[in-house]
Amino acid sequence: MSSTLPMSEDRRIFIDKQSPEPYQALVRTSEAVRAAAAAAGFDRALMELVNLRVSQLNGCAYCLDVHTRAALRAGETTQRLGVLAAWRDTELFTPVERAALALAEATTRPADNAARDAATTAAREVLTDDQISAVIWVAVTINAFNRVSVMSRHPVRPER
Repeated sequence: MSSTLPMSEDRRIFIDKQSPEPYQALVRTSEAVRAAAAAAGFDRALMELVNLRVSQLNGCAYCLDVHTRAALRAGETTQRLGVLAAWRDTELFTPVERAALALAEATTRPADNAARDAATTAAREVLTDDQISAVIWVAVTINAFNRVSVMSRHPVRPER
């Protein structure tokens, strides 16, 4: 009989530590994706917006914590971070950012064919093929990290 109580910290399996080789392969993939995004002309702030939006959709507290700090270091504003979950309802995001966010959402929810097709069509109006590929790879990669952190129950520690 299984318990509905949360798994205690001493029963957690940090899969990144339990199986370090696959995790290091994911880290290397992330580094290659970051380089591809930079080569496509994207700055770090935009990539962090993608990381954050995907992490919001996946409910990954650990990645939200990590990438909020990274976005702030990359020059992102607290106002834009605060409204990111409702980006469609603001005028704070550029057409390129909007296209990237829509693609990231479509990548995170691939079964929604209509949203995927609409995101790709809109992206083609403002992004190059290299940029579209880079955004999708960033979203694929953060989706994978979200699963690692959610399934491992990585804790968010208070800042000191």
